[in-house]
Amino acid sequence: MDLGLAGRRAAVAAASGGLGFASAAALAAEGARVTICGSDEGRAMDAAERIGAAFVVADLTRPEEGTRFVEEAARLMGGVDILVTNGPGPAPGTALDTPADAYPAALERSLLAVVHMCLAAVPGMRAAGWGRIVAITSLGVRQPYPNLVLSNTARAGVTGFLRTLATETAADGVTVNSVLPGFHDTARLRSMNDGGLPDVPVGSADDFGAVVAFLCSRQAGFLTGTAVPVDGGANRALL
Repeated sequence: MDLGLAGRRAAVAAASGGLGFASAAALAAEGARVTICGSDEGRAMDAAERIGAAFVVADLTRPEEGTRFVEEAARLMGGVDILVTNGPGPAPGTALDTPADAYPAALERSLLAVVHMCLAAVPGMRAAGWGRIVAITSLGVRQPYPNLVLSNTARAGVTGFLRTLATETAADGVTVNSVLPGFHDTARLRSMNDGGLPDVPVGSADDFGAVVAFLCSRQAGFLTGTAVPVDGGANRALL
């Protein structure tokens, strides 16, 4: 199926590896022009070369770096039609054991960086009458994970922001959705599991990237304000 992405300009955050890279690769395979970012120049350069993309070095633990990434991507490509937000999660911890002063840094990296990227990208999309924003978040927004209170809190905030933004941009041809990953075969998952995979259903990163590409497609133009689980059925909530 032709997703209508040939020539579209996509900025994909934190895409040196893992699900960000898989999303960037899927968009590039559909003919989109892609600019990625990563905090490590060598890894970002290598990832960009593998899929024929441009790259920007940006540290998304600082929200203003999200703005700079989008602005630099727009400069490199002449605009941004597609934004895929992504970034490093905060440290683990329980609600009772995590001090209040740990929250500002977590919110900066996992909430405000997304807000900054979206606010930088939306004006150009609205002016063009077409745009796609897809945020990689977490199943924790539907089913909070134990021992990840900072991530659960920040990413739930992201979901509220995205849902609100979606209603404000729908009439301008700009859709806003999020994807909630389960376990996918990435280097990070293997590193967390002693080099192997956990004994639960595990999807491929490529399958995840394909869902992101579809949400950016011409065919998904009437799909907005959603939070799509890509988790092999791990989330069992009715809604």
